[in-house]
Amino acid sequence: MSCVGRERIFEHFSRANKTKITILRLNYASELRYGVLLDIAQRVNAGQPVSLSMGYLNTIWQADASAMSLESLRCASSPPNVINITGPELLSVRSVAEEFGKKFGKPVRFAGAESSDALLSNAAKSYELFGRPRVNAQQIIAWIADWVRRGETTLAKPTHFEDRAGHF
Repeated sequence: MSCVGRERIFEHFSRANKTKITILRLNYASELRYGVLLDIAQRVNAGQPVSLSMGYLNTIWQADASAMSLESLRCASSPPNVINITGPELLSVRSVAEEFGKKFGKPVRFAGAESSDALLSNAAKSYELFGRPRVNAQQIIAWIADWVRRGETTLAKPTHFEDRAGHF
């Protein structure tokens, strides 16, 4: 609700002052030190169960999201132009965890079952405006697996993507 409220405030002042803006809706950006894919990789590597409560996701490499954010400046308008930014692949949490299990040579444990819904975004408009992301999900998974396997540093801030009650 706080995101909707923030968008409404920006929309109001954009209309009132004729200020050109772009509202970006980003979900699940990933990089080596942070993100949903890192959360899953770390759980698999540590032998911890991977929650399936949020059974599906889409994610985008942080550098691609940042590039799209900058490019969105040329699309600013009043009223605001609203653009979803995320990766095009629909990823199964179960399949991603199993992929990390193969890369680490470790068994994967799961908790719960996939829900009938998930937080997903249709980012087709961003691809039309800016092109598709340069880095696909399989490459991100490979990079993160290597990062975790080597014990590199992270931001140590779980995303809590599996939390469906809004308590973080």
